[in-house]
Amino acid sequence: MRALLDEHPHLGVEPVLRELHIPSSTYYRWRQAEKDPCERILKDTELTGQIHQDSGGIYGSPRIHAVLKREGVHVGRKRVERLMRQAGLAGISPVGARASPAATRTPTLPLTWCNATSRHPRRTGCGSPT
Repeated sequence: MRALLDEHPHLGVEPVLRELHIPSSTYYRWRQAEKDPCERILKDTELTGQIHQDSGGIYGSPRIHAVLKREGVHVGRKRVERLMRQAGLAGISPVGARASPAATRTPTLPLTWCNATSRHPRRTGCGSPT
């Protein structure tokens, strides 16, 4: 909506908001929030910088949360996860880690007459081999 009003200033704010059924106070609150962000957004920005610095790009969210807790920073685990996800940070798995079950799953067979009724490829629906 803001982009529309910025591109077409001749339309006017009030008529556009009236057509979209949006109170004008909501629009002006959005504009104010862009200029002067709330305390939570400022704290999130500060925490993201601290998370990025502490992790070195290898720690996951549980370890980052533990480090922050040890340092006396009161922050929730899910907030750390959200900030890491928004910043594109992820922990590095150990070299000998096991592959995910989805990667080792056997591929599904194409639907043919012999496996249409049974999960076993050489059996019919009645259970006798073909």
